[in-house]
Amino acid sequence: MPAAQKNNNSSKLPGFDIGSRIRVHVNIKEGDKERVQAFEGTVISKQGGAHGTFTVRKVSFGVGVERIFPMDSPKIVKIEVKGRSAVKRAKLYYLRKRQGKAAKLTELKN
Repeated sequence: MPAAQKNNNSSKLPGFDIGSRIRVHVNIKEGDKERVQAFEGTVISKQGGAHGTFTVRKVSFGVGVERIFPMDSPKIVKIEVKGRSAVKRAKLYYLRKRQGKAAKLTELKN
């Protein structure tokens, strides 16, 4: 197995789909210090296969914030799946235009 595939982070990523509510723990380096920062939101898109990216969106203090993460990034410490929603589209970009209750997705019961 090539060395590039041994460092693949996607094997420890849990299964999540579009519409899932997830919390991504990421290593942040500030100066000479490192810390883990959590980013929680809804997955609005996934692109590519094992080496693709996924976009997570949250609303913070009334402002929409989106962050794109590479699937095989070594900076991702872990991903927690908080919930799943029923969606009918592959990309949830329409959530960008919605506010309040209109931006909510229907949660699936486990």
